[in-house]
Amino acid sequence: MVRLSTPKTRAPMKSLIQLLRKASALPVLLASASLFILMVMTFFDVLLRSAFNAPIEAATELTRILMAVMVFSIMPIISARREHITVDLTDYIFNRYRLAKIRDGLVTLACGVMLIWPTMRVYVLAERARSYGDVTEYIGIPQFYIGWFIAIATGLTAFVLIAEGLVLLFKPKLLEATR
Repeated sequence: MVRLSTPKTRAPMKSLIQLLRKASALPVLLASASLFILMVMTFFDVLLRSAFNAPIEAATELTRILMAVMVFSIMPIISARREHITVDLTDYIFNRYRLAKIRDGLVTLACGVMLIWPTMRVYVLAERARSYGDVTEYIGIPQFYIGWFIAIATGLTAFVLIAEGLVLLFKPKLLEATR
């Protein structure tokens, strides 16, 4: 009898998953830094507005940019860790018939496939902004950089969800062993 999964073949996969876990700290740090900058900027904007009637002119566009960075940088990580908000109204039915893993795999796979379209649309819009030379109003940051960032993060999230959905459907023990 030939065994397809030996300890030697599982070791590279586990080390890859461990490497990806360590690399996931970078987007978390980026989101954390964005949130911190947003808090400091809001504090000084309120202080300057109230005390000196001199708000930070670019606060609105900086808030928009930092919110986009914060949300989209962490999105692939939340997807990989399966930390989404879930509604468990039908869990008892799926658990009763032992269909929960199949449901989770299909839903995760479908979500990943559905994210491909927004990825392509945001990329097209970013390229349009680049061709028009669109920049932000006060600071003059080219808007296509933000669009590219959102497209890359959404595409990465789609890839993560598709890969995770396939693993959940065909090799669910691989995820359980690495958690």
